[in-house]
Amino acid sequence: MATLLRWVVRPLCAFRGSPVPPAGVPLRAVSHGAGLLYPEHIPTSLLQKVLLAAGSAGMALYDPYRHDMVAVLGETTGHRALKVLRDQMKRDPEGAQILQERPRISLSTLDMGKLRSLPEGSFGCAYLHFLDVNKVSPDTRAPTRFVDDEELAYVIQRYREIHDMLHTLLGMPTNILGEIVVKWFEAVQTGLPMCVLSALFGPIQLSAQSLQLLISELIPWAVENGRRAPCVLNVYYERRWEQPLQALRQELGITEPPLRVEGLV
Repeated sequence: MATLLRWVVRPLCAFRGSPVPPAGVPLRAVSHGAGLLYPEHIPTSLLQKVLLAAGSAGMALYDPYRHDMVAVLGETTGHRALKVLRDQMKRDPEGAQILQERPRISLSTLDMGKLRSLPEGSFGCAYLHFLDVNKVSPDTRAPTRFVDDEELAYVIQRYREIHDMLHTLLGMPTNILGEIVVKWFEAVQTGLPMCVLSALFGPIQLSAQSLQLLISELIPWAVENGRRAPCVLNVYYERRWEQPLQALRQELGITEPPLRVEGLV
């Protein structure tokens, strides 16, 4: 039994102890030794993935702000959905270019001076405003570790790194209600089990008033926009900074939210 337990927890021990690579380094299919497919890769068996998924799901439901557990859940349950997303990107010219060039989103790759010089109403200005108001940083996204395919590892990394762009496009803050609304949009867009679980069980923490608004207005709006929008992974956001926010929303079929959710919990 002790041997079995050591075998199960070994991936998490490696996960906690391994250094984080620079966010500007693209994931590439090169040899990193010991069967590793990319710098932070931790190879795991199917049984280990099942146990990691179960444990991370429990922790993520108990504490939705355990982003490390949410990340593990996404990686260990999302293989099929990631393949679908990868194929959608390959069929789209802009998505295929992203897969080829592997851009990363971090403070080291963003030109913050350029973003601050953009005019009011531009997508880049709105994104920077979102970061400042909500006191968040693009450097907080966890590196991919448990995906046993280098290309799919980049797809889920890209999904994580554009999360704040989706907040900007949807006009959602980072409070619990705003995160749940974004997760409903992402669940429809990506089909990732982690997004579906977060969308379904996240509302447990909401007040009665917020829950009523979520069910009656915000979920229908998020689902409708998620269905109408093309794959959001096919947008090269770093080349859209100057584009007016409203024009980009119109291009993607994203409408204004039905109400403001700041201050609601």
